[in-house]
Parts: sequence; C-alpha cells; structure tokens
Amino acid sequence: MNAGVLYAVGAYLSWGLFPLYFRQLAAIPALQVVAHRTLWSLVFVTLLLLAMRRLAWLRGVTAATWRRFAVSALLIAVNWLAYVWAVGNGHVLDASLGYFINPLVNVALGFLVLHERPRPVQWAAVAMAAVGVLWLTVAAGRLPWVALVLALSFGVYGLMRKTAALGALEGLTLETLILAPLAAGGLLWWSQDGSMAGQTAIDWAWLIGTGPVTAGTLLLFAAGARRIPLATLGLIQYLSPSLQFLLGVFLFKEPMDGTRLVAFACIWGALLVYSAEGLWQARRVARV
Repeated sequence: MNAGVLYAVGAYLSWGLFPLYFRQLAAIPALQVVAHRTLWSLVFVTLLLLAMRRLAWLRGVTAATWRRFAVSALLIAVNWLAYVWAVGNGHVLDASLGYFINPLVNVALGFLVLHERPRPVQWAAVAMAAVGVLWLTVAAGRLPWVALVLALSFGVYGLMRKTAALGALEGLTLETLILAPLAAGGLLWWSQDGSMAGQTAIDWAWLIGTGPVTAGTLLLFAAGARRIPLATLGLIQYLSPSLQFLLGVFLFKEPMDGTRLVAFACIWGALLVYSAEGLWQARRVARV
C-alpha cells in the first residue's frame, strides 16, 4: 500500500511537471515532437521488454486487439499533440483545466458507453463542471477547446484501455508500434523538404528523452494503480493538474482573469463534491 502510494505520487508528480520538460521543445512544431515521442517511446519500451524477456505476447495479439489498439493509438496521439501544442503556445492553464475535468468526463462516459448508473451527487458534480465550461465559453467568447480535447481524448482512451487485454507496458508498445510508420514517415518527409526542426545536440537530447520520460511515468502509474484502492488513486490524480495550474500561473505567467477564475472555481467545487462523495462511499462499503 505504502509503495503503491509512492509510485502513484511519483507518476502524477511527473505528469504535473511535464510542462517544464516540453517547454524546452517549444521551438519545435508539436507534430514533430509527437513523432519523436512516438519513436523514442517505442525504442525504450522495446529495450525494456527485451531486457525483461517479455516479447512473447506479441505473437498472441489477435486482429481484434490490433484494431482496438489502433483506435487507442489515435486517441493518445491526439492527446499528446494537443498537450505539446498547449505547452509550447502558452496554454498550460487550459491543459490543467482539461485534466481537472477528466474525472468528471469519465463519469459521463461510464453512463453513455458502459451504461453505469452514476449516483445523484456524481451527476451534480458533472453538472457543476459543465456550468464552468459553459461560463468560460460564454464569458470569454470562445470554447475552451484545448481543455475539452485533452479531457475527451484521454477519457475515451482510458475507457478503451480499461477493457483492453494488455497491460500498461504492452499496450504502450502496441500503440507506438502502430503509430511508428506514420511517425517515421513524417520525420523522413520533414528532413527531405528542409522543414525538420531541432537540429542541435541539445534538441536531440530533449527529443530522445521523451521516450523514457513517457514510458517511465506510465510504468510508475501502472505499479501504483495495482497496489492502492481506486478512491486513493482518484485523490492523488489531482496532483498533476494542480502542479500544471501552479506552473501556468506563477512560472509561465499566463493570465488568470476573473472569468477564468470563476470557471476554475466551478470545476474545483465539482471535484470537491465528487471526491468527498467517493470517499464517503468507499468508507461505507469498507464498514459493510
């Protein structure tokens, strides 16, 4: 249990600090960063699987599993692209908003796709979050698309992986394997037409590092998720968007006006209600 908490905290702290890493790649187009991230993640997880002698599972992957992971690969690519673009273009606060919304998106997806029956308090939390998004859209005059793309893509991705037959490491391997031809083709095209960015040794070091950073954090999360209750994991997950929020406001000096503050207050209130109700339910079940 204690080790699980440490693993989970390590994972969410890492995700929360990702803006510091990807800010170093802000001069490189987001699509090129994602292509590099895909290939270097594949290299890292393949080496890891070779060292662990865990490649036999690839022979047993069915056509249905390949199709399912093709969809999840597309979703994670969209999520990575939106996130890298947001960090590089001064939208870290929007990214944090997306991951604050994500748990509530999961509730709605569970109802729509898995036919789960959320409890009334959970519906109230979802409604409060919707009010926050609606307020931001009307008052600011624009849809918070970065936040919504991140929340929805990661929500649907999590839903697909929840019912997948592969573990975290094997799943990431299959996803990056599916995306690798596109990523390699894109990098080859950009190198041929002269639009490839990030040619210095320092740029290459940051780009190569996206592989172990991505896969290592995912492995920490998987190790933590196996060892601790879902309610505990649900509370720890707020570390990531909270850190991103603090970085956006205090380090990157992104504007935090009254309109945005009201929207965040609605989301935070929704998460407080959602978390408190979840803890109460967990304790009630434990007593029974």
